[in-house]
Amino acid sequence: MSIGFQILKRERKASEEMIKAFTGLPVANVSDSMNRVFAAGPTLRPMHASGAMIGSAITVKSRPGDNLMLHKAIDMAEPGDVIVVDAGGDLSNALMGELMLAHAINRGVAGFVLNGAIRDLDAFVETNLPTFAAGVTHRGPYKDGPGEINVPISIDGMVINPGDIVIGDCDGVLAVPLDHAEAILASTMEKQDKEVKQMAAINARTNDRSWVDVALKEKGCKFPE
Repeated sequence: MSIGFQILKRERKASEEMIKAFTGLPVANVSDSMNRVFAAGPTLRPMHASGAMIGSAITVKSRPGDNLMLHKAIDMAEPGDVIVVDAGGDLSNALMGELMLAHAINRGVAGFVLNGAIRDLDAFVETNLPTFAAGVTHRGPYKDGPGEINVPISIDGMVINPGDIVIGDCDGVLAVPLDHAEAILASTMEKQDKEVKQMAAINARTNDRSWVDVALKEKGCKFPE
């Protein structure tokens, strides 16, 4: 074993059934069901044109500005995988561009989460493979390592383990721990049902807003005479 320069086998991943169950759920509602304390940070923004992302994580820990391990992760990816890279958030050098993107699409990669920069932005927009990154730069990467594949990584305090369910939409990126996926799914579906009913009440103008004044009074807010 060489800590800091190693490739591990991913021992497990989310089932197709679990991936399908989370597909289409808003990241915000899943986040609320995880008590709103997990997020991959506001700097990771969509670099593709539109659309959501979901898949099982292949994790990469990379030296800032170096993409050797990212190349290997793409070669290892199974169809439907999301490759998540912690490169320290450095934006000096791009981690990938058009050529790597094309190779990833051919491999069936479902998306990328890059705590670093990309280049060839037009290609990401045109191909529309879901990609979330911290920035864009024309400066290319190095290919020297070190780095690690399929180890626990952290982006802005959110831990991502190999095989976790990674979701993303226009609100950002979230990793759903595989060990708690069933409970989080159940909580999210309950929240979805409540929101559907709440929206129907709003549209019918029958929604109860009395809770606002109750909350203000409980906090000692003064109202106009």
